[in-house]
Amino acid sequence: MALALLVLTCSVLLAVRADIPEENNVLVLKKDTFHQALKDHKFLLVEFYAPWCGHCKALAPEYEKAAGILKGEGSDIRMAKVDATEESDLAQEFGVRGYPTIKFFKNGDKSSPKEYSAGREAADIVEWLKKRSGPAASALTDEAAVTALVDASEVAVVGFFKDPESELAKVFMQVAEAVDDIPFGITSSDSAHSKYELTKDSIVLFKKFDEGRNTFEGEITKEEVQNFIKANQLPLVIEFTEQTAPKIFGGDIKTHILFFLPKSASDYQDKLDDFKKAAASFKGKILYIFIDSDNADNQRILEFFGLKKEECPAVRLITLEEEMTKYKPETKDLSAANIKAFCDSFLEGKLKPHLMSQDIPDDWDKTPVKVLVGKHFEEVVFAEDKNVFVEFCECLSLLLIICFLIFGQYISPETLISSRCSMVWSLQATGTHLGSTWREV
Repeated sequence: MALALLVLTCSVLLAVRADIPEENNVLVLKKDTFHQALKDHKFLLVEFYAPWCGHCKALAPEYEKAAGILKGEGSDIRMAKVDATEESDLAQEFGVRGYPTIKFFKNGDKSSPKEYSAGREAADIVEWLKKRSGPAASALTDEAAVTALVDASEVAVVGFFKDPESELAKVFMQVAEAVDDIPFGITSSDSAHSKYELTKDSIVLFKKFDEGRNTFEGEITKEEVQNFIKANQLPLVIEFTEQTAPKIFGGDIKTHILFFLPKSASDYQDKLDDFKKAAASFKGKILYIFIDSDNADNQRILEFFGLKKEECPAVRLITLEEEMTKYKPETKDLSAANIKAFCDSFLEGKLKPHLMSQDIPDDWDKTPVKVLVGKHFEEVVFAEDKNVFVEFCECLSLLLIICFLIFGQYISPETLISSRCSMVWSLQATGTHLGSTWREV
Protein backbone atom coordinates (compact mmCIF):
# COMPACT_ATOMS: atom_id res chain seq x y z
CA MET A 1 0.00 0.00 0.00
CA ALA A 2 2.83 2.38 0.93
CA LEU A 3 4.65 1.57 -2.33
CA ALA A 4 1.51 2.27 -4.36
CA LEU A 5 1.09 5.61 -2.61
CA LEU A 6 4.71 6.53 -3.32
CA VAL A 7 4.31 5.67 -7.01
CA LEU A 8 1.12 7.73 -7.17
CA THR A 9 2.83 10.73 -5.52
CA CYS A 10 5.77 10.59 -7.93
CA SER A 11 3.39 10.36 -10.86
CA VAL A 12 1.55 13.47 -9.70
CA LEU A 13 4.83 15.40 -9.29
CA LEU A 14 5.99 14.35 -12.75
CA ALA A 15 2.65 15.42 -14.19
CA VAL A 16 3.02 18.85 -12.60
CA ARG A 17 6.48 19.30 -14.15
CA ALA A 18 5.30 17.98 -17.50
CA ASP A 19 2.62 20.69 -17.49
CA ILE A 20 5.30 23.34 -18.12
CA PRO A 21 5.71 23.33 -21.89
CA GLU A 22 8.70 24.69 -23.79
CA GLU A 23 8.94 26.66 -27.02
CA ASN A 24 12.43 26.70 -28.56
CA ASN A 25 14.04 25.92 -25.19
CA VAL A 26 12.05 28.66 -23.41
CA LEU A 27 9.67 27.60 -20.63
CA VAL A 28 6.12 28.88 -21.19
CA LEU A 29 4.75 29.84 -17.78
CA LYS A 30 1.27 30.53 -16.51
CA LYS A 31 -0.05 31.45 -13.09
CA ASP A 32 -0.46 27.82 -12.01
CA THR A 33 3.07 26.81 -13.13
CA PHE A 34 5.07 29.95 -12.34
CA HIS A 35 5.85 29.21 -8.72
CA GLN A 36 6.64 25.59 -9.50
CA ALA A 37 9.21 26.78 -12.05
CA LEU A 38 10.82 28.94 -9.37
CA LYS A 39 11.14 25.89 -7.14
CA ASP A 40 12.50 23.69 -9.92
CA HIS A 41 15.17 26.06 -11.21
CA LYS A 42 17.83 27.73 -9.07
CA PHE A 43 18.28 30.51 -11.64
CA LEU A 44 15.34 31.61 -13.78
CA LEU A 45 15.12 34.52 -16.22
CA VAL A 46 11.51 35.43 -17.08
CA GLU A 47 10.33 37.67 -19.90
CA PHE A 48 6.91 39.25 -19.44
CA TYR A 49 5.74 40.04 -22.97
CA ALA A 50 2.75 41.05 -25.07
CA PRO A 51 2.11 39.17 -28.35
CA TRP A 52 1.48 42.43 -30.23
CA CYS A 53 4.62 44.21 -28.94
CA GLY A 54 7.16 44.92 -31.69
CA HIS A 55 10.07 45.03 -29.24
CA CYS A 56 9.06 41.61 -27.88
CA LYS A 57 8.91 40.16 -31.40
CA ALA A 58 12.36 41.56 -32.19
CA LEU A 59 13.79 40.10 -28.97
CA ALA A 60 12.28 36.62 -29.41
CA PRO A 61 14.92 35.06 -31.74
CA GLU A 62 17.82 36.24 -29.57
CA TYR A 63 16.05 35.22 -26.36
CA GLU A 64 15.43 31.73 -27.74
CA LYS A 65 19.01 31.49 -28.99
CA ALA A 66 20.33 32.37 -25.52
CA ALA A 67 18.03 29.77 -23.93
CA GLY A 68 19.37 27.15 -26.33
CA ILE A 69 22.99 28.02 -25.55
CA LEU A 70 22.44 27.68 -21.80
CA LYS A 71 20.45 24.48 -22.09
CA GLY A 72 23.06 23.01 -24.42
CA GLU A 73 25.80 23.76 -21.87
CA GLY A 74 23.83 21.96 -19.16
CA SER A 75 23.58 25.21 -17.20
CA ASP A 76 21.52 25.59 -14.05
CA ILE A 77 20.10 28.73 -15.61
CA ARG A 78 16.77 28.42 -17.42
CA MET A 79 14.83 31.00 -19.39
CA ALA A 80 11.07 31.43 -19.45
CA LYS A 81 8.35 33.71 -20.73
CA VAL A 82 4.92 34.85 -19.58
CA ASP A 83 2.22 36.34 -21.79
CA ALA A 84 1.42 39.29 -19.53
CA THR A 85 -1.77 40.09 -21.44
CA GLU A 86 -3.14 36.67 -20.48
CA GLU A 87 -1.53 36.34 -17.05
CA SER A 88 -2.48 39.75 -15.66
CA ASP A 89 -2.23 38.59 -12.04
CA LEU A 90 1.43 37.65 -12.52
CA ALA A 91 2.10 40.92 -14.34
CA GLN A 92 0.59 42.86 -11.47
CA GLU A 93 2.42 40.81 -8.83
CA PHE A 94 5.78 41.64 -10.38
CA GLY A 95 5.10 45.26 -11.30
CA VAL A 96 5.05 44.86 -15.06
CA ARG A 97 4.31 48.25 -16.66
CA GLY A 98 5.83 47.87 -20.10
CA TYR A 99 6.94 45.26 -22.59
CA PRO A 100 9.16 43.42 -22.56
CA THR A 101 9.90 43.37 -18.83
CA ILE A 102 12.59 40.82 -17.95
CA LYS A 103 13.34 39.70 -14.40
CA PHE A 104 15.91 37.34 -12.92
CA PHE A 105 14.96 35.07 -10.00
CA LYS A 106 17.51 33.28 -7.77
CA ASN A 107 16.88 30.36 -5.42
CA GLY A 108 13.10 30.60 -5.80
CA ASP A 109 13.00 34.04 -4.16
CA LYS A 110 10.20 36.05 -5.72
CA SER A 111 10.36 38.98 -3.28
CA SER A 112 13.08 40.98 -5.05
CA PRO A 113 13.93 39.74 -8.55
CA LYS A 114 16.72 41.54 -10.40
CA GLU A 115 15.71 43.62 -13.41
CA TYR A 116 17.55 42.55 -16.56
CA SER A 117 19.65 45.51 -17.70
CA ALA A 118 21.95 44.38 -20.52
CA GLY A 119 21.69 44.16 -24.32
CA ARG A 120 19.19 42.38 -26.54
CA GLU A 121 21.52 39.95 -28.29
CA ALA A 122 21.94 36.31 -27.24
CA ALA A 123 25.57 36.82 -26.21
CA ASP A 124 24.61 39.77 -23.99
CA ILE A 125 21.88 37.77 -22.29
CA VAL A 126 24.13 34.75 -21.67
CA GLU A 127 26.99 36.84 -20.29
CA TRP A 128 24.68 38.78 -17.99
CA LEU A 129 23.13 35.60 -16.64
CA LYS A 130 26.46 33.88 -16.07
CA LYS A 131 27.72 36.96 -14.26
CA ARG A 132 24.63 37.06 -12.05
CA SER A 133 24.67 33.35 -11.25
CA GLY A 134 28.41 32.82 -10.75
CA PRO A 135 31.45 34.53 -9.25
CA ALA A 136 32.07 38.16 -10.16
CA ALA A 137 35.36 37.16 -11.83
CA SER A 138 36.20 33.67 -13.07
CA ALA A 139 39.44 32.16 -11.81
CA LEU A 140 41.71 31.59 -14.82
CA THR A 141 44.43 29.10 -13.93
CA ASP A 142 46.65 29.46 -16.99
CA GLU A 143 47.10 31.22 -20.31
CA ALA A 144 44.77 28.74 -22.05
CA ALA A 145 41.93 29.72 -19.70
CA VAL A 146 42.57 33.40 -20.38
CA THR A 147 42.58 32.79 -24.14
CA ALA A 148 39.34 30.81 -23.91
CA LEU A 149 37.57 33.66 -22.10
CA VAL A 150 38.89 36.29 -24.51
CA ASP A 151 38.02 34.26 -27.62
CA ALA A 152 34.49 33.53 -26.39
CA SER A 153 33.59 37.14 -25.57
CA GLU A 154 32.92 40.26 -27.61
CA VAL A 155 34.34 42.19 -24.66
CA ALA A 156 36.11 40.77 -21.60
CA VAL A 157 38.10 42.26 -18.73
CA VAL A 158 40.97 40.29 -17.24
CA GLY A 159 42.96 41.10 -14.12
CA PHE A 160 46.56 39.89 -14.24
CA PHE A 161 47.75 39.85 -10.61
CA LYS A 162 50.77 38.03 -9.25
CA ASP A 163 49.70 39.48 -5.92
CA PRO A 164 45.92 38.84 -5.60
CA GLU A 165 45.87 40.86 -2.36
CA SER A 166 47.25 44.02 -3.97
CA GLU A 167 45.27 47.26 -3.95
CA LEU A 168 44.73 47.02 -7.72
CA ALA A 169 43.39 43.46 -7.38
CA LYS A 170 40.95 44.49 -4.65
CA VAL A 171 39.65 47.41 -6.74
CA PHE A 172 39.34 45.06 -9.73
CA MET A 173 37.08 42.71 -7.74
CA GLN A 174 34.93 45.64 -6.57
CA VAL A 175 34.40 46.68 -10.18
CA ALA A 176 33.70 43.09 -11.24
CA GLU A 177 30.90 42.95 -8.66
CA ALA A 178 29.42 46.21 -9.95
CA VAL A 179 29.49 45.60 -13.72
CA ASP A 180 26.78 43.26 -15.00
CA ASP A 181 27.18 43.06 -18.74
CA ILE A 182 30.84 42.08 -19.26
CA PRO A 183 32.62 38.85 -18.21
CA PHE A 184 35.58 39.31 -15.83
CA GLY A 185 38.44 36.91 -15.25
CA ILE A 186 41.37 36.96 -12.83
CA THR A 187 44.71 35.15 -13.10
CA SER A 188 48.07 34.96 -11.35
CA SER A 189 49.60 32.76 -14.05
CA ASP A 190 53.18 33.66 -15.08
CA SER A 191 52.58 32.17 -18.53
CA ALA A 192 49.51 34.42 -19.00
CA HIS A 193 51.57 37.49 -18.08
CA SER A 194 54.20 36.44 -20.62
CA LYS A 195 51.78 35.65 -23.42
CA TYR A 196 50.14 39.07 -23.18
CA GLU A 197 53.52 40.80 -22.68
CA LEU A 198 52.71 42.26 -19.27
CA THR A 199 55.63 43.23 -17.05
CA LYS A 200 53.51 44.25 -14.07
CA ASP A 201 50.08 43.57 -12.58
CA SER A 202 47.47 44.99 -14.96
CA ILE A 203 43.80 45.26 -15.84
CA VAL A 204 43.27 44.62 -19.54
CA LEU A 205 40.06 45.04 -21.54
CA PHE A 206 39.96 42.74 -24.57
CA LYS A 207 37.53 43.38 -27.44
CA LYS A 208 36.85 42.15 -30.94
CA PHE A 209 36.84 45.61 -32.52
CA ASP A 210 38.88 48.82 -32.83
CA GLU A 211 42.27 48.48 -31.04
CA GLY A 212 41.60 44.94 -29.80
CA ARG A 213 42.72 45.63 -26.23
CA ASN A 214 43.18 48.47 -23.74
CA THR A 215 45.31 48.46 -20.59
CA PHE A 216 44.29 50.47 -17.54
CA GLU A 217 46.83 53.15 -16.62
CA GLY A 218 44.89 55.45 -14.30
CA GLU A 219 44.59 56.11 -10.60
CA ILE A 220 43.74 52.97 -8.62
CA THR A 221 40.16 53.68 -7.61
CA LYS A 222 36.89 51.91 -8.35
CA GLU A 223 35.55 54.98 -10.15
CA GLU A 224 38.60 55.29 -12.41
CA VAL A 225 38.54 51.61 -13.38
CA GLN A 226 34.80 51.79 -14.11
CA ASN A 227 35.35 54.89 -16.25
CA PHE A 228 38.11 53.07 -18.13
CA ILE A 229 35.72 50.21 -18.92
CA LYS A 230 32.87 52.51 -19.93
CA ALA A 231 35.14 54.43 -22.29
CA ASN A 232 36.43 51.32 -24.05
CA GLN A 233 33.69 48.69 -23.97
CA LEU A 234 31.75 50.07 -26.95
CA PRO A 235 33.03 50.55 -30.50
CA LEU A 236 34.21 54.03 -31.43
CA VAL A 237 31.13 54.15 -33.66
CA ILE A 238 28.09 52.03 -32.82
CA GLU A 239 25.23 51.44 -35.24
CA PHE A 240 21.78 52.10 -33.83
CA THR A 241 19.64 48.94 -34.00
CA GLU A 242 16.97 47.26 -31.91
CA GLN A 243 19.73 45.18 -30.32
CA THR A 244 22.19 47.99 -29.56
CA ALA A 245 19.59 50.46 -28.27
CA PRO A 246 19.81 49.23 -24.63
CA LYS A 247 23.60 49.69 -24.66
CA ILE A 248 23.23 53.17 -26.16
CA PHE A 249 20.50 54.50 -23.88
CA GLY A 250 21.39 52.44 -20.81
CA GLY A 251 24.98 53.62 -20.66
CA ASP A 252 26.46 56.43 -18.62
CA ILE A 253 27.45 58.58 -21.60
CA LYS A 254 24.50 60.91 -22.08
CA THR A 255 25.88 63.04 -24.90
CA HIS A 256 25.38 61.40 -28.29
CA ILE A 257 26.37 62.51 -31.77
CA LEU A 258 24.26 60.90 -34.49
CA PHE A 259 25.41 60.41 -38.07
CA PHE A 260 22.47 59.88 -40.43
CA LEU A 261 23.95 58.20 -43.49
CA PRO A 262 22.38 55.91 -46.12
CA LYS A 263 24.24 52.62 -46.51
CA SER A 264 23.38 52.78 -50.19
CA ALA A 265 25.54 55.90 -50.72
CA SER A 266 28.52 55.35 -53.02
CA ASP A 267 30.87 57.06 -50.54
CA TYR A 268 29.28 55.40 -47.50
CA GLN A 269 32.49 53.78 -46.20
CA ASP A 270 34.61 56.91 -46.71
CA LYS A 271 32.16 59.07 -44.76
CA LEU A 272 31.83 56.48 -42.01
CA ASP A 273 35.63 56.28 -41.74
CA ASP A 274 35.79 60.08 -41.32
CA PHE A 275 33.16 59.91 -38.59
CA LYS A 276 35.13 57.16 -36.85
CA LYS A 277 38.34 59.16 -37.12
CA ALA A 278 36.68 62.07 -35.32
CA ALA A 279 35.35 59.76 -32.60
CA ALA A 280 38.80 58.78 -31.34
CA SER A 281 39.22 62.06 -29.43
CA PHE A 282 35.97 61.73 -27.46
CA LYS A 283 36.02 58.24 -25.93
CA GLY A 284 34.08 58.27 -22.69
CA LYS A 285 32.78 61.79 -23.34
CA ILE A 286 30.55 61.61 -26.43
CA LEU A 287 28.99 58.47 -27.87
CA TYR A 288 29.29 58.30 -31.66
CA ILE A 289 26.27 56.63 -33.26
CA PHE A 290 25.63 55.76 -36.89
CA ILE A 291 22.02 55.57 -38.14
CA ASP A 292 21.20 54.07 -41.55
CA SER A 293 18.82 56.64 -43.03
CA ASP A 294 17.70 54.08 -45.65
CA ASN A 295 16.25 51.82 -42.97
CA ALA A 296 12.47 52.26 -42.65
CA ASP A 297 12.67 51.51 -38.92
CA ASN A 298 14.75 54.66 -38.44
CA GLN A 299 12.37 57.11 -40.09
CA ARG A 300 10.80 58.18 -36.81
CA ILE A 301 14.26 59.13 -35.53
CA LEU A 302 14.78 61.32 -38.58
CA GLU A 303 11.41 62.94 -37.96
CA PHE A 304 12.31 63.58 -34.31
CA PHE A 305 15.31 65.58 -35.48
CA GLY A 306 13.34 67.36 -38.23
CA LEU A 307 15.24 65.57 -40.99
CA LYS A 308 14.18 64.06 -44.30
CA LYS A 309 15.94 61.19 -46.09
CA GLU A 310 17.01 63.47 -48.92
CA GLU A 311 18.82 65.72 -46.41
CA CYS A 312 21.17 62.92 -45.39
CA PRO A 313 24.04 62.57 -44.69
CA ALA A 314 23.56 64.82 -41.69
CA VAL A 315 24.85 65.12 -38.14
CA ARG A 316 23.02 66.04 -34.95
CA LEU A 317 24.21 66.11 -31.34
CA ILE A 318 21.86 65.52 -28.43
CA THR A 319 22.20 65.58 -24.66
CA LEU A 320 19.97 63.18 -22.72
CA GLU A 321 20.16 64.90 -19.37
CA GLU A 322 17.18 66.30 -17.48
CA GLU A 323 16.65 68.75 -20.34
CA MET A 324 17.00 67.09 -23.75
CA THR A 325 18.88 69.52 -26.01
CA LYS A 326 19.79 69.20 -29.70
CA TYR A 327 22.63 70.79 -31.65
CA LYS A 328 23.26 71.13 -35.38
CA PRO A 329 26.56 71.83 -37.19
CA GLU A 330 26.70 75.10 -39.10
CA THR A 331 28.46 73.47 -42.05
CA LYS A 332 27.32 70.64 -44.32
CA ASP A 333 30.94 69.58 -44.85
CA LEU A 334 31.09 66.51 -42.60
CA SER A 335 34.83 65.93 -42.69
CA ALA A 336 36.58 64.40 -39.69
CA ALA A 337 38.10 67.79 -38.83
CA ASN A 338 34.74 69.58 -38.93
CA ILE A 339 32.98 66.92 -36.84
CA LYS A 340 35.78 67.08 -34.27
CA ALA A 341 35.60 70.89 -34.17
CA PHE A 342 31.81 70.67 -33.69
CA CYS A 343 32.23 68.34 -30.69
CA ASP A 344 35.04 70.45 -29.24
CA SER A 345 32.81 73.52 -29.43
CA PHE A 346 30.05 71.65 -27.61
CA LEU A 347 32.34 70.56 -24.79
CA GLU A 348 33.65 74.11 -24.49
CA GLY A 349 30.08 75.43 -24.15
CA LYS A 350 30.25 77.46 -27.36
CA LEU A 351 27.25 75.94 -29.19
CA LYS A 352 23.70 77.22 -29.14
CA PRO A 353 20.88 74.65 -29.17
CA HIS A 354 19.24 73.91 -32.50
CA LEU A 355 15.61 75.02 -32.21
CA MET A 356 13.35 73.17 -34.63
CA SER A 357 10.26 74.85 -35.97
CA GLN A 358 7.45 74.31 -38.39
CA ASP A 359 6.71 76.97 -41.00
CA ILE A 360 4.44 79.81 -39.87
CA PRO A 361 0.83 78.82 -40.70
CA ASP A 362 -1.01 81.25 -43.00
CA ASP A 363 -3.94 81.40 -40.59
CA TRP A 364 -1.97 81.50 -37.35
CA ASP A 365 -3.77 84.66 -36.10
CA LYS A 366 -7.27 84.10 -37.51
CA THR A 367 -8.82 83.07 -34.17
CA PRO A 368 -8.61 84.42 -30.62
CA VAL A 369 -6.35 81.48 -29.75
CA LYS A 370 -3.24 82.13 -31.85
CA VAL A 371 -1.01 79.33 -33.10
CA LEU A 372 2.70 79.94 -32.63
CA VAL A 373 5.74 78.12 -34.00
CA GLY A 374 9.41 78.59 -33.29
CA LYS A 375 10.11 80.85 -36.25
CA HIS A 376 8.01 83.73 -34.93
CA PHE A 377 7.70 82.85 -31.24
CA GLU A 378 10.01 85.57 -29.91
CA GLU A 379 8.66 88.21 -32.27
CA VAL A 380 5.09 87.69 -31.07
CA VAL A 381 5.55 86.69 -27.44
CA PHE A 382 8.10 89.37 -26.51
CA ALA A 383 6.37 92.24 -28.31
CA GLU A 384 6.52 95.24 -25.92
CA ASP A 385 3.01 96.48 -26.67
CA LYS A 386 1.19 93.22 -25.73
CA ASN A 387 0.56 90.98 -22.77
CA VAL A 388 0.84 87.39 -23.95
CA PHE A 389 -0.54 84.28 -22.26
CA VAL A 390 1.20 81.16 -23.59
CA GLU A 391 0.29 77.49 -23.16
CA PHE A 392 2.59 74.61 -24.10
CA CYS A 393 1.35 71.04 -24.10
CA GLU A 394 1.39 67.77 -25.98
CA CYS A 395 -2.31 67.46 -26.79
CA LEU A 396 -4.13 70.71 -27.45
CA SER A 397 -7.21 69.99 -29.54
CA LEU A 398 -9.72 70.08 -26.68
CA LEU A 399 -7.88 72.90 -24.95
CA LEU A 400 -8.01 75.09 -28.07
CA ILE A 401 -11.78 74.63 -28.29
CA ILE A 402 -12.24 75.48 -24.61
CA CYS A 403 -10.01 78.57 -24.86
CA PHE A 404 -11.90 79.77 -27.93
CA LEU A 405 -15.28 79.39 -26.21
CA ILE A 406 -14.16 80.99 -22.96
CA PHE A 407 -11.81 83.72 -24.13
CA GLY A 408 -13.39 84.55 -27.46
CA GLN A 409 -15.83 86.96 -25.79
CA TYR A 410 -13.48 88.50 -23.26
CA ILE A 411 -10.01 88.77 -24.77
CA SER A 412 -9.20 92.14 -26.23
CA PRO A 413 -7.21 92.47 -29.47
CA GLU A 414 -4.27 93.61 -27.33
CA THR A 415 -3.90 90.18 -25.67
CA LEU A 416 -2.98 86.98 -27.48
CA ILE A 417 -3.65 83.43 -26.35
CA SER A 418 -1.02 81.31 -28.05
CA SER A 419 -0.18 77.63 -28.09
CA ARG A 420 1.59 74.95 -30.07
CA CYS A 421 2.63 71.37 -29.55
CA SER A 422 6.05 71.33 -27.88
CA MET A 423 6.74 67.92 -29.42
CA VAL A 424 7.53 69.54 -32.77
CA TRP A 425 9.61 72.52 -31.79
CA SER A 426 11.95 73.57 -29.02
CA LEU A 427 12.05 76.79 -27.03
CA GLN A 428 15.35 77.78 -25.47
CA ALA A 429 14.07 81.05 -24.04
CA THR A 430 11.35 79.49 -21.86
CA GLY A 431 12.91 76.11 -21.07
CA THR A 432 9.73 74.28 -22.01
CA HIS A 433 9.41 70.58 -21.13
CA LEU A 434 6.89 68.09 -22.49
CA GLY A 435 3.59 68.19 -20.70
CA SER A 436 1.14 70.97 -20.06
CA THR A 437 2.78 74.27 -19.17
CA TRP A 438 1.23 77.69 -18.74
CA ARG A 439 3.37 80.82 -18.81
CA GLU A 440 2.49 84.49 -18.75
CA VAL A 441 5.20 86.46 -20.55
